[in-house]
Amino acid sequence: MADPDARTADARPTVSVIIPNYNYEKTIAAVVESALAQTYPVHEVLVVDDGSSDRSPEIVRRYPVRLITQRNGGVSVARNRGAAESTGEILFFLDSDIALDPDAVANAVALLAEQPDLGCVHGVVGKRALFDDGPVERYRVLHEYWWRRRATGRVRTVFFAMCAIRREVYEEIGPLDETLRESEDVEYSERLAAKYPILLTERITGRHDDVERLGALLGEQYRRSQLLVAFAGAHRFSPGALKANRMPGVLATAATWGSLPLLLLTPKAAVLPALGVAWFAVADPGLARFVVRDQGLRYYPVFVGYHFLLHTALVAGVARGAVRALTERGFRRPRHPAS
Repeated sequence: MADPDARTADARPTVSVIIPNYNYEKTIAAVVESALAQTYPVHEVLVVDDGSSDRSPEIVRRYPVRLITQRNGGVSVARNRGAAESTGEILFFLDSDIALDPDAVANAVALLAEQPDLGCVHGVVGKRALFDDGPVERYRVLHEYWWRRRATGRVRTVFFAMCAIRREVYEEIGPLDETLRESEDVEYSERLAAKYPILLTERITGRHDDVERLGALLGEQYRRSQLLVAFAGAHRFSPGALKANRMPGVLATAATWGSLPLLLLTPKAAVLPALGVAWFAVADPGLARFVVRDQGLRYYPVFVGYHFLLHTALVAGVARGAVRALTERGFRRPRHPAS
C-alpha cells in the first residue's frame, strides 16, 4: 500500500531557486547555504554567474548546486537565463546578497496555494544586516525593512530580490527586460500587475547585506532616480505601487536646497534651509517613531542625516533625468516588445 505522506510529498510543487551573481564572493556562500537549508526541499538551486571577476564562482562550486556561467549582461539577463534553464514549477528568485530564513520557500509555496489568483509573492528583509559593515549599512537595512513592512499586503510592485512566481505566470508575462540594469523590477511590475495581484509579505524573510559605503549608496539612488523621469515615475504614482521614500520628505529636501541661493541676498535667509531640514526630520512620523523605538532617540539624528543625503541624491537624480529627457533622444525607454 502506498504511503499517504509520500503521495502528499509528490504532489507538492517543485521549486527552482535562481540566484544571479556578479562579484558577490563575500555573501554567496551564506546565500547558497540558506537556499539549501530550507524546510521545504527545493528541487534545484541554480547560480547564474554574470561574468564575475572575483572568487564567487569558485565558492559556488563547493556546493551541490548548478553553476551557469555567462558574459556580463546584467541582472535581467542572468535571471532570465536561470528561468530558462530551470525545471521547477515555481521559480524562486533570490539575490546573491540575501540569505533566506529557513521557512521562506515553504511560506512562499503555501501562500501561492492559499491564494491561487496571485501572480507572485515577495518578501521583506530583516532589520539587521547579514553582515554588519558599519553605520551606512545599518541605516540602509533599517529603512529598507521599515518601508517594506509598512506596505505588506496586495501591491502593484514586485521586487525580484526574494520572490516566488509560478512558471506559467512568468512565461505568460514574458522575461525581464534585458535592456535594463536598473529598475527592471518596476518595468516587469507594470506587465505583471495588469493581469495578476502581487503580494508583499512578512512570511518570506531574509537578511540583506546591503551597501556599506556612502558614495555607493548615493550613486545608486542617483542613477535609479533618473529613471523616474524615463519610465518608473508613472508606476510610482499608480495606486498600490511600492514607495521607499514618501513625497513630504522629497519636497522638504527640494525646498531645503532650493532656498540656499537666497543666502546670497541676505544672511537672514539661513532660517529657510534650517526650517527645511526640520520639516524633513518630521516628514514621516511613522518612520521616526519606528527608528526611535528600535534604536533610541540618540540615534535618530544619525538616521536623519543619512536619510537626508539619500533624498538629496534622489532629488538630484530626478533633476538630471529631466534634463536627459529633454536633451537625449531615446532616453524615454521604448515599450517592452511583449507589451
